[in-house]
Amino acid sequence: MPLDALQSAETINALEIFLDKRRPPEHIRHQIDLNYKIDNQSIIILEIRPHWQNEEETIESPIAKTTWVKSQNVWKIYWMRADLKWHGYEPNPEVETIEDFLKVIDQDAHGCFWG
Repeated sequence: MPLDALQSAETINALEIFLDKRRPPEHIRHQIDLNYKIDNQSIIILEIRPHWQNEEETIESPIAKTTWVKSQNVWKIYWMRADLKWHGYEPNPEVETIEDFLKVIDQDAHGCFWG
């Protein structure tokens, strides 16, 4: 089930604040940038770069994913391993708020999201 309207507005606000803090300087955003996608109850943080063979194409590489589980009232956190599949983030598998999710990926204590 998709996020409700109030939760969507709060989530988008938190994501925009996070991106303002985390995005690269404006003069290099054509080379590397960050964005997010909302897909029903999931949010994916993405790195965006030009394709190495064709700079007019862009490549979106997922960095982190969170999914809202309404029945448990938590956000589950996932990271993409080398097998290109999402795996639960074991050090901190779930949080209560979107802000807590963004704090976990920003700190990246285990080098799973930002390398």
